[in-house]
This record gives sequence, structure tokens and C-alpha cells, in this order.
Amino acid sequence: MNWTAKARPATTGAASAATSRATAPKASPSVTSKQSENTRISNGLKEFLWLISDIPRARVLDLGPIWQSTVNFFVDKGYRLSTDDLLRTWKEFLTTEEENLRLAPSGEERGIASAAILAQKFLESALQYPENHFHGILAWDLLDYFDPAVMPPLMARLSKILSPNGVVLALFHSRSVDRFHRYRIADTQTVELVPAPTLAIHNHVFQNREILSLFSDFRSSKTFVGRDQVREGLFLK
Repeated sequence: MNWTAKARPATTGAASAATSRATAPKASPSVTSKQSENTRISNGLKEFLWLISDIPRARVLDLGPIWQSTVNFFVDKGYRLSTDDLLRTWKEFLTTEEENLRLAPSGEERGIASAAILAQKFLESALQYPENHFHGILAWDLLDYFDPAVMPPLMARLSKILSPNGVVLALFHSRSVDRFHRYRIADTQTVELVPAPTLAIHNHVFQNREILSLFSDFRSSKTFVGRDQVREGLFLK
């Protein structure tokens, strides 16, 4: 599964050239004429679906909350969808760790663990899927919300559970986010932005070189940038 091996139907939308991991991805504008405050046209989603379209009963992992509309969307296409609300699970894990530290017996020496150590402990129970299991992963914008020290083990785990030639769709904001949203799929090229209680503070605005570094184990990438300045990245393992 790759951008050059598959025959592509003729399209009228803007396209973006695939890039190797050694070259910063070139951005192309997404279609925006139908955008509204709570929806966005997603060329990244359209391309993601195209890349997995030839795989019978493709396995997709959605790292956001479960939405019935998203479940129905994938089931109707014959895909197998797993949902793992990673950011909520991470927040609950941190809350538990803080509570355990607070309740530790007096005199017991328990320092505050580093983010990297916490990430390793978190992944002992989180994202426990077989190796090479998924054909596609919807990461949405959650990477913007994790501490940078968490990234190496988290990205290693995502790469491990993604099959060869599998694809990740990730969103990156170009500026700090004022309001927290979750994402659900409306159709093959439309994503709904659902306002939600804040689970985490927007942590980092990634530059191109940082994004490429995150996905250094992936062999190619493609990006689309919308009028809202959200960068959609597709990363092919």
C-alpha cells in the first residue's frame, strides 16, 4: 500500500506530493468551501480511506472517544474499528499516579517520576494490541497534547501495532488551541469538531522537522493544510 503503487481515480481536489522522510513535507491547501465552525473538509481522511480501501475488512484504530456515527461509518464499509480514547486514558493514569503519591505512607520516599518513566509505566497497560495488527490509525491531534518526553515510547508503540504499509493520520495545530475538541467522522471527507471538556492543555506546536523526527521510522509522508491552519499528516510505515 503506497501512493505510487495504487491506481488513483481522477479527482478535482488539490493534491499533495508524497515525500520521503528525509525531506520536509510540502503542504497543499485542503478544500474549504464547505467548512463551518464545527466541521472541516479533510483531504487527509479522504486519502487515509483511499489507502486502506483495497484491504478486505481492514482494521482501524481510532485514538479518540467512541462515536456511534464513526462506528457506523466504518462498519458500513466493512472495516473493523477499535476505539481507544488515549488522551482520556492518559489523564486518568496521571490522576491515579498523583493520588497514589499523595496517599503514600509518611516517611516512604517516593519522588515524582519523570514523564518518560510515567510513559513507560502507562504503556504497560495501554495500547496492548498485537504487533502489526492495524492497517490504519486515526491519531487526530492528540500528539499536540502529550509531553515531548512521552513521545519516543508512544511513537514506538504506535509503530509496533501498525502493520507494514499501514498509515497514520495525525493533525497538528499551527498555534496554541483556545478550545478543546474531539473529532468524529461525518462522511468520507468531512470531520465534525465536537467541543468537549478539556482533558489536557495544548502542549506543543510542532514544526515540520519535529514532525518528521516523530515519524522517522515511517518511509513516506504527505500533508494537507486547511484554511484553519491545521496540518493533516499522513504517514506510511
